[in-house]
Amino acid sequence: MQFEKVTAFMERIWEDEIIPALTDYIRIPNKSPAFDADWEKHGYMEQAVTMFADWAKGKLAQPPGSKLEVVRLKGRTPLIFIEIPGEAPGTVLMYGHLDKQPEMLGWAEGTGPWVPLRKGDKLYGRGGADDGYAMFASIAALLALKEQGIQHGRVVIIIEASEESGSPDLPFYIDHLAARIGTPDLVVCLDSGSGNFDQLWLTTSLRGMVIGNLTVRVLTEGVHSGAASGIVPSSFRILRSLIARIEDVETGRMLLPELSVEIPQERQTQAKQAAEILGDEVWKQLPFHGNTRPVMADGAELILQKTWRPQLSVTGMEGYPLPADGGNVLLPYTTAKFSLRVPPTGDAEKARVAMKKVLEDNPPYDAEVTFDAPRGENGWNAPALAPWLEASLNKASNAAFGKPVAYQGEGGSIPFMAMLGEKFPGTQFVVTGLLGPHANAHGPNEFLHIAFAKKLSAAMAQVLADHAARQPG
Repeated sequence: MQFEKVTAFMERIWEDEIIPALTDYIRIPNKSPAFDADWEKHGYMEQAVTMFADWAKGKLAQPPGSKLEVVRLKGRTPLIFIEIPGEAPGTVLMYGHLDKQPEMLGWAEGTGPWVPLRKGDKLYGRGGADDGYAMFASIAALLALKEQGIQHGRVVIIIEASEESGSPDLPFYIDHLAARIGTPDLVVCLDSGSGNFDQLWLTTSLRGMVIGNLTVRVLTEGVHSGAASGIVPSSFRILRSLIARIEDVETGRMLLPELSVEIPQERQTQAKQAAEILGDEVWKQLPFHGNTRPVMADGAELILQKTWRPQLSVTGMEGYPLPADGGNVLLPYTTAKFSLRVPPTGDAEKARVAMKKVLEDNPPYDAEVTFDAPRGENGWNAPALAPWLEASLNKASNAAFGKPVAYQGEGGSIPFMAMLGEKFPGTQFVVTGLLGPHANAHGPNEFLHIAFAKKLSAAMAQVLADHAARQPG
């Protein structure tokens, strides 16, 4: 394969076709069902699915025998299922999603979640990098091989529409399509991140999660604080004391043994190597305010904090007016939304059960306390790389970026990976993506790094070619 021709192909298809398509996609506010209960009625999801399917159909005429179907199971978000026959043995499963996170506040002037804006090599807007580009990049990689007559294995592309809600619909589709998917020997997931934009990064692990609402009720209605404070315990103070049962208030360390695991030595070594590559960018890539500093100075430990240690974030609050509207009232209840990140090899369900018990048992002042967390989602720890794949990733990274591949865990979750890891224990995984420094997925000013996306697409073409040329077994 002539890599310079692949590079030229990616330049053309991204500039002429993919960027315009993603620009239109960013305009569609197709929020994931967890953030838009009336998604079906609003029709934005259908609009995005139709746009994606139409673009893909226009490209699939070149590989004879290719098929595309929008699969619909009753009561669930749709799924785009693409089958592309190959000339070489083996099946590659490529994954992405098209649902989006909600708007969030704080977008810079001229930008917005549904307002696509290109500034140089950055395309701003919700969903372009997380994860609208995945289908386009996957098909582009295959078309680059076709242009040179390079063989590839059979390819199955799955684009789901509920990932940002924890992929509740995906297991049903995987079971429904099991016979058509077959047993992939390589999975390519383009929904992850990168430590920088200078080389290919392979994601080695993903954390699981437990999401739930902790509610503390002390009154049936709000009461003047002058009449009630000192007699009625504050629901907020009780909430603070309950959080202290599971988290050290000084360090943020999780206190329940069910939440932690022993970190494998290989992952500790990779964290040190990644820290050496990134230096202070380990933490400087985050938008710290003022003089706020990271929780510790050691870069490798910060990476492990983000990728292998459990962490709790409070991501929402209910029961309170805005400060401008807050009167002298002792409020009746407090609800806090918890997002607990579980280590890659941790048991999320055990973590959920342990949290529920500790938070609800013996509540202070016999207040009504409930922790509503429907389920836990396990994380994922990648299997060891086959020699051919390790060599291919280095070859691809050096060809595209002039630097070798780097390895790092990610602190987020992709439920699909844990599911596939259980179903196909012998499968190889390439998990990577565009979410590098300051890309800010889920937050304001999310952007897609265009130059990096072109190189990543070219690197995936190399991996697909090497998969076809490998010696199975």
